[in-house]
Order: sequence, then structure tokens, then C-alpha cells
Amino acid sequence: MKVEFKDAFIKTFRKRYSHDKDVRKKFDERLELFSLNPTNPILRDHPLKGTKEGFRSFSITGDIRVIYIEVYGTAYFIDIGTHNQVY
Repeated sequence: MKVEFKDAFIKTFRKRYSHDKDVRKKFDERLELFSLNPTNPILRDHPLKGTKEGFRSFSITGDIRVIYIEVYGTAYFIDIGTHNQVY
């Protein structure tokens, strides 16, 4: 799947994780998995409900998630952070 990063995602990623080499490495690994197969069970991808209905989420680590929306085969990454930060 094609992936595009929204400006807010890039800004948030830099702010929260520019200093964390382990998270950046895990993000790169998960991004590759996601690009090849978004339904890979390791990602724990799922649709969101409530005010985030229409968006989806997948896991980078046990608590860090990526929020995205899929439009015509392109995943637009919207936000990244812990469960409490993104929901």
C-alpha cells in the first residue's frame, strides 16, 4: 500500500520520537510490514470508533500507535503516539 505522511504526523513524530532511536527503528520495521501487507497480524490493525470513526490504527510497539485513513489505496498517516496521546 502506498503511504503518505501528513504534515501534522511528521511534526508530531519529530517532537515525540526524534530522540528515541529504538522507536524510530521499530517504526521503520512496522512501516515496511504495513506497506507490504496492512493486514499482517503483527500490526494489530483495526478500525476506530466514536469520534475517530473512518480512521484506522496499527501498533508500532505495545503502546505506540499510528492513526491513519485510507483513501483510494493510499494510507495517509495522521498521528502517532501512545494510546492516551492519540485517542
